[in-house]
Amino acid sequence: MSIKKLVEKASRGDLRSFEELVVLYQDRVFSHCFRLTANSDDAQDLAQEVFIQAFRAIKTFRHEADLGTWLHRITVNSWINWQRRNKKLLIFSLDDPVNTPDGEVIRELAAGEASPLEAVEQQELSAAVRAALDRLAPEYRTVLVLREMEGYSYEEIAQILDCSLGTVKSRISRGRRDIKKEIVKLRCEWDDM
Repeated sequence: MSIKKLVEKASRGDLRSFEELVVLYQDRVFSHCFRLTANSDDAQDLAQEVFIQAFRAIKTFRHEADLGTWLHRITVNSWINWQRRNKKLLIFSLDDPVNTPDGEVIRELAAGEASPLEAVEQQELSAAVRAALDRLAPEYRTVLVLREMEGYSYEEIAQILDCSLGTVKSRISRGRRDIKKEIVKLRCEWDDM
């Protein structure tokens, strides 16, 4: 059955059709939630909230955009609201294992031609980028995650966030500027340790 038919049936209250939509989109939504929250448990909670909100609002879906784009818009808005409610700083360490439904997974660098020094430098840079990203205002973090990690175009981001293309470009520009400043600050802080 097509996505459009599933949405039409779900909007009339057909739970099985909505369940099929959840199955089709759950990995994408969870992945996006994980990139925003940097924590598996929080990502699961946020993804659940996204699907609850989607279920409540499925009648308003007008097929003007892709269902995935609509779900991403709900995800971003839910995350922003979640951030406001929780007001907590998320700290992410590349040394900490990732909690998955199958247990803990240790982060490892891909084997390659990099020297041990280059590998450590790359790990430090990744940690600095993640920490800097966590320090950004939600509107800048959101556009950077959508653009740089999720690979969305500026137009798609504008659709997801329901804002103008100019706003997206401005936020990406400011976000990139701010993340550079934060990385420099973090590196200086770490060098002083």
